[in-house]
Amino acid sequence: MLRLTVCAGAIAVAALSQDSGWTRFRGPNGTGISTSTGLPVEFGPDKNVVWKTELPAGRSSPVLAGDRVFVTGSRADKLLTICLDRRTGKVLWQRETPRPRKTKVDKRNGPASPTPCVDGEVVVAFFADYGLVAYDHDGKLLWQVPLGPFTNVYGMAASPVIVGDRVFLPCDQNVGSYLLAVSKRTGKKLWESKRPWARSGHSTPVVYRSEDGEDQLILAGSFELDAYDVDNGKRAWWVGGLCFEMKSTPVLRDGMVYINGYGSPWNQPGRQISVPKFADVVAERDADHDGVISKKEMPKSVIASFFDFVDLDRNGQLGEEDWGFLRAACASQNGFLAIKAGGVGDMTQSLQWAYRRSVPQLPSPLLYGGVIYVLNDQSGLVTTLEPKTGKVITRGRLKDAEDNYYASPIAGDGKVYFTSENGLISVVKAGGLESLAVNDLDDRCYATPAIGHGRIYVRTMTALYCFGE
Repeated sequence: MLRLTVCAGAIAVAALSQDSGWTRFRGPNGTGISTSTGLPVEFGPDKNVVWKTELPAGRSSPVLAGDRVFVTGSRADKLLTICLDRRTGKVLWQRETPRPRKTKVDKRNGPASPTPCVDGEVVVAFFADYGLVAYDHDGKLLWQVPLGPFTNVYGMAASPVIVGDRVFLPCDQNVGSYLLAVSKRTGKKLWESKRPWARSGHSTPVVYRSEDGEDQLILAGSFELDAYDVDNGKRAWWVGGLCFEMKSTPVLRDGMVYINGYGSPWNQPGRQISVPKFADVVAERDADHDGVISKKEMPKSVIASFFDFVDLDRNGQLGEEDWGFLRAACASQNGFLAIKAGGVGDMTQSLQWAYRRSVPQLPSPLLYGGVIYVLNDQSGLVTTLEPKTGKVITRGRLKDAEDNYYASPIAGDGKVYFTSENGLISVVKAGGLESLAVNDLDDRCYATPAIGHGRIYVRTMTALYCFGE
């Protein structure tokens, strides 16, 4: 019997090592897809609960590595990185990060929104009120990199990713945007690539292997999708035509990049606003003749509502640079885009197709079961598209789950999971919208769940659940 027990343990360890890919936001390369099987359909606070652990507030998603789960949170003035035992939910360690400032952020954001990333050696977390911090799996502090302060109108939310021996962090903000690379082992800065066209964004990058075998980081930002050489930060190629603000994470499949971007209702084709040139508006509206436009000098139209967003340096006035961003932002279009990856330089011609109805602002797309799932934030409306052509397969609302959605859809074991703000998790059969179950967690949910080892890990505003058959 002893020998049989040891063998069973060895098999369990082998299986665990083969199914530990949920190491970053949205799992393997941001796809939202797990190879796990035996995932539960029905679950809730009193059904199929393997464990439940109360946590401090936070909107970051859980990540998995071996027998551990990592997540971040905040309590009072403390910024926390937390490690739990994957099998029992027991908190193994909790570490506090310095908090030298308190940044005012949008009510939908918070001090612990970015998702940590992890590999077999380190776990790295990003807090906008401090910067990057790294620990080993036993909670030993490895390094810290203070960053900021940042000027993002909604607050920072993009998550770090680990590629090889490097950590990458996008820092898109009103002014001074950049993509940062540091050493995974020491935190030493390796390079910083400036992104002056990126004005506001929360997109987390994915990795693309180019035709010559080189890894590139694909990052969506204001107006552009950009690809960077991971070794030196050089921008290898880019595609224009994106909306002015990008929050979702790209999905890469079969040499194609799928990405959705939504700025405002006035970025819908046919509803776009014509913004006059800066010189013309100054001549007409600059009452105090100081060469800039104050809020009270704004034209009496809908563009006045953009003032705070395009006041890039937050000085209460719009100069020529601010106004240029306003014009470009209003000219951009909401859309779900399919782009052929790769090339050199401006590859805007690589846009294959675009879909522009019910485009999500926050949830990232999912390509699973041969279809693309596009989840609208405000209604639970799901559009499924044919990946090659963008043809609509079906449109419909999630049954008994009309709600707001901040989390991105995920999938595995022939099932797709949609998590709503009020804790409704719809499970549908892959390939369509056939409802299998709607599970009510009776708590708010903003984090995207994680999948691994036949279980689904769901973070609410008060707890982390592990559900399994």
